[in-house]
Amino acid sequence: MKRNSGTKSRHFHIRHWHVINLFLLLYDAIAVNAAYFFGLWLRFDFQFTEIPDVYFDAWRIFTPVNTVIAVVLLAVLHLYRSLWRFASYTEFKRVFVASLVTSAFHSIAISLFVQPMPVSYHIVGALMQFALLLAVRFSYRLVLVERSIRKRFPEAGVPRVMLIGAGCAGEMILRDIQSSDKIFEQVCCIIDDNPNNWNRYINGVPVVGGRNDILANVKKHQIKKIYVAIPSASAAERRDILDICKQTDCELLNLPGMYQFVSGNVTVNEMKKVSLEDLLGRDPIEVQSGEISDFISDKVILVTGGGGSIGSELCRQIASHHPKKLVIFDIYENNAHAIRLELEDKFPDLDLDVLIGSVRDSRRINQVFEKYRPDVVYHAAAHKHVPLMEDSPCESIKNNVIGTYKTAYSAMMYGCKRFVLISTDKAVNPTNIMGASKRICEMIIQSFDRKLRDGRAADINPLYAHSEDTFGEMAAVCETNGLPRTEFVAVRFGNVLGSNGSVIPRFKEQIAKGGPVTVTHPDIIRYFMTIPEAASLVLQAGTYANGGEIFVLDMGSPVKIDSLARNLIKLSGLTPDVDIKIEYTGLRPGEKLYEEKLMLEEGMKTTPNKLIHIGCPIAFDTDHFLDYMQKLMEASYDERDNDIRALVADVVDTYTYEKQPEKVGV
Repeated sequence: MKRNSGTKSRHFHIRHWHVINLFLLLYDAIAVNAAYFFGLWLRFDFQFTEIPDVYFDAWRIFTPVNTVIAVVLLAVLHLYRSLWRFASYTEFKRVFVASLVTSAFHSIAISLFVQPMPVSYHIVGALMQFALLLAVRFSYRLVLVERSIRKRFPEAGVPRVMLIGAGCAGEMILRDIQSSDKIFEQVCCIIDDNPNNWNRYINGVPVVGGRNDILANVKKHQIKKIYVAIPSASAAERRDILDICKQTDCELLNLPGMYQFVSGNVTVNEMKKVSLEDLLGRDPIEVQSGEISDFISDKVILVTGGGGSIGSELCRQIASHHPKKLVIFDIYENNAHAIRLELEDKFPDLDLDVLIGSVRDSRRINQVFEKYRPDVVYHAAAHKHVPLMEDSPCESIKNNVIGTYKTAYSAMMYGCKRFVLISTDKAVNPTNIMGASKRICEMIIQSFDRKLRDGRAADINPLYAHSEDTFGEMAAVCETNGLPRTEFVAVRFGNVLGSNGSVIPRFKEQIAKGGPVTVTHPDIIRYFMTIPEAASLVLQAGTYANGGEIFVLDMGSPVKIDSLARNLIKLSGLTPDVDIKIEYTGLRPGEKLYEEKLMLEEGMKTTPNKLIHIGCPIAFDTDHFLDYMQKLMEASYDERDNDIRALVADVVDTYTYEKQPEKVGV
């Protein structure tokens, strides 16, 4: 039954198609001759009786020839096979060519073989023929479009759209909305900052003004959606426009960038919801990918903490630069498993090993370096949450400080060429144990580098105090075996948007629950960067290293956390303090109102990348510091909180902290 039904339907469509083509053929036969008769009739002031018999007979005699030539040429140009509901420039061009050729043939043939005709006969006839041939074909599409519009807008209540951008991208978005039978929206007005476009129309839609007219026209036209289609605008310009748009209750969608425009993928489906990154107004960060590829290509790369937010993004970008081998080391198996599956899907040719273990375990980290002999290490393994570390300071020292020391020591012993520590702006004048621990990590890196420069690697304490530590007295191995000297560097930056456990995901969860959104202080500010930006700059900084540097990434202007929360609420289509309450909970222990990127005495040096700077090292007694590490490690395992903070303050003289009530170790 289904086969018979399908066959009948197919036969019906075939018959329907033949009927339409027969109609077009008859219409064309009449049109091409009626056009020239009209030219002759017009020449004699629409007085049929005034037309001389010699001209009328010439037109009548030539009619059969003209009909055959016109119909054959139209068929050769596939004008009886086109789908006129999708008629476009291609069909227009074919009709034009057909009309031009038949008109030229008509004029030459009738003049040579029948009778010379008046000039107006040829001109008016050619123009009228082109108009008639074109009209019947495009009128079909016009009827379908008009019917589609009426079907899509049967009544009031359809979403009313404001389009920002009267350029090519905006016109493509407008055309996509108007021609689609799946998009039920109506573009009511267009905004553009170019005054030359004002009070003009694009596809029937008025350009009503510039960005200063957005709010007035949202109200006037009862706009519910705003599409921002200005891919060539700078990030700052886009931010300023979005700042105006978010004062409305409209849903905001943004064309991400120039890639979609250049590739021709400018459709409504390419529009994305405005993100927090768009509102920050940062210009795209540029790195020298060639330098990074040259540095990473054909090398064995180890990423500790490779399953975390920064670590996993480092792995993604490293994988794209064709390393000889990528080794991911992480203690949290779920994250490690997730990044493994992702990289195996995206980079099937990548030589990848994913290992589970702790950087605090000397035996395990030693085995990894002995087996893989990495050329470059990106050390991203660390505890990072300030409030948690304030409650568990010994864990901060064990993981961040001792873990960094042991990993760096292994790198030195097994001839790693470069060791890159991921640090934080919280290491500058720290007021919390996490920041202080990261400052000690930086000092470890600087101490190792100085000892190696001085040829005194044997002075470095291997920190073995437990049964699992098996380094023994091997500190001079890199000298006796002639292994290359490791270049130790650190890269310091601020917060990253959307990292695990960061403020952005927390705010989104609170908004989803209906609030309140909690901010510690109305004036607290932080530096922010996207995870891919931070990772790419870390890779770039690694290529500049000579040893001992602390690279500082330019994070742009600081952002108020309160503004961040309010923007997220607005992006969710809600109103701060009306739909979602904002509550201020007070600064947490160890938390600053603002973060610093450099200590004053460090100064600044430049690099080829204007977003990467070098802090000049602060002098300190490396011998005393390295001796102190053994004491600090032993104290961290004794887990006496107050003692550990005091010991940290002895070695980091910029660390300030509040005395904690005495309690049993955690």
